[in-house]
Amino acid sequence: MIPHDKAAEIVRLAQAEKWPPGTIASQLGVHHSVVSRVLGQQAFAKGLIQRPSIIDPYLPFVIETLAKYPRLPASRLYQMVLERGYRGAPDHFRALVARHRPKPVAEAFLRLRTLPGEQGQVDWGDFGKLDIDGAARRLFAFVMVLSYSRSVFLFFSLGAAMGAFLRAHVQAFEHFGGVPRTLLYDNLKSAVIERVGDAIRFNPTLLDLASHYRFQPKPVAVARGNEKGRVERAIRYVRTSFFPARSFRDVDDLNAQALVWMKEVADHRPCPEDRHRKVCEVFGDERQRLLPLPDAQFPAEDRVVVHVGKTPYARFDLNDYSIPHDRVRRSLTVVASSTVVRIIDGVDEIASHPRCWGKGKQIEDASHVQELAALKSHAREQRGMDRLHHACPSCQRFFQLVAERGGNLGATTVGLTRLLDAFGAEALDAALTEATAGDTAHLGAVRHLLDQQRQARHQPPPVMLHLSDTARALSRPVRAHRLSTYDQLRKHEGGHDVDP
Repeated sequence: MIPHDKAAEIVRLAQAEKWPPGTIASQLGVHHSVVSRVLGQQAFAKGLIQRPSIIDPYLPFVIETLAKYPRLPASRLYQMVLERGYRGAPDHFRALVARHRPKPVAEAFLRLRTLPGEQGQVDWGDFGKLDIDGAARRLFAFVMVLSYSRSVFLFFSLGAAMGAFLRAHVQAFEHFGGVPRTLLYDNLKSAVIERVGDAIRFNPTLLDLASHYRFQPKPVAVARGNEKGRVERAIRYVRTSFFPARSFRDVDDLNAQALVWMKEVADHRPCPEDRHRKVCEVFGDERQRLLPLPDAQFPAEDRVVVHVGKTPYARFDLNDYSIPHDRVRRSLTVVASSTVVRIIDGVDEIASHPRCWGKGKQIEDASHVQELAALKSHAREQRGMDRLHHACPSCQRFFQLVAERGGNLGATTVGLTRLLDAFGAEALDAALTEATAGDTAHLGAVRHLLDQQRQARHQPPPVMLHLSDTARALSRPVRAHRLSTYDQLRKHEGGHDVDP
């Protein structure tokens, strides 16, 4: 860029004195391209001012239409001026419309300040997917921020259902050591079920939680995210300060790391309301103004009514949980925390299982299956195949090869089930895979491969004793024999006794 006065001198010498560009360049000590550029810009600006355009007769109509419909597409406006006689090209017309389209007025917002302990803001953040035992589970982050001190609570969960929503609130209140008087929500289904204008219907479970902890839930207006800007910025802070390039074993490990980050990083950042103090220092003042915690925690669990068919399993969250066989064909209540799934029939708890976060799994209580198997003795072979199918995915191809070669499926099922009990699912699945790949799909080959695995790990042989089979064998009648027949073992072929 050249100084404005030198550019004006170039224009004066060219237009008033009629100097050629080369003379101007040599006399003023500038490059000839600079002179050409300055003179070209002057000619272009002069042309914009003086050159008439075919759009000129239609400009009043265009400006009036855009003032009435500021978001009207240029393509539709082009069709409208074509009907009125315009013959220009659409690309040139689109550039003219962009020049005359009224710019939207930017909205200004007031800075909202709150009193200590008065308000908190709540929201979920989506942090992608995790592959857990064959299931793609979404990872959500629950964030609650206190509006006065900007103290942040962070809790990760495999889903944003009501149970996780409640558990996160309870843990947030325990973390802060108190409850803010008002909590702001956007239009989460966990908070607001229905909204028509200013009429709002809250989720009844959220109202129960609010009544227990004595806070007031308050939803923000539709499309007014600025009303809860503190939690929006807190989620952005989590995305940039905590989550990137972080490794973790599971969600529990991730939450443990989040707790350390809250105490050592988030609480020691400068408070936006008072840059001379840390968040933890301002929170020390705010904590005294929070509502006290009640004596008991709110029961934060998922409660789902499920219908059980003719098989003794209750389906919940992509998996099947076993129940006693006499509770089939009825509706039961599943009460699930993050670690335990309990199944209720009326007021009786009929089953309790560790929660599985995988997909398509059968979580069984051995007593439930054994009782049914005792009644259905003819179905033991199918039961064994079903158990092997869920424990060892490779068994399906193995059974196909056995059937193609005319093998005994029943004996193979019994043998593999015993090997499953003795060696475990992981070892048996590896042996079945190797046997199938080596085209040795028979029980002896699998047993040999398992023994090789055991010897390579320097493990003792497994004890394959089935007490139920032994007890049944001992109960069978035994025909008595004459003991004199054993005396024959003491004699030679020639009739002489053998020395003892």
